[in-house]
Amino acid sequence: MPSSTTRIILRWIHLVAGVPVLGYIYSPFAELPNYAPVVRYAAMPAILLSGLWMWKGHVLRRLLTKRAV
Repeated sequence: MPSSTTRIILRWIHLVAGVPVLGYIYSPFAELPNYAPVVRYAAMPAILLSGLWMWKGHVLRRLLTKRAV
């Protein structure tokens, strides 16, 4: 898969995972317990991993290809 396609997919994952975080921030205080598990265990890890992969994915890919050889 071309790197441009991978970057587009990661960018969309990053943006879509940010929607529950916005809902968590702007929801009424009484509804926070409904959003907390989704944001804590699904959205934040997806945002962090996709952001790190877009930022430093080239370094990880280089390390993995050196070890495979």
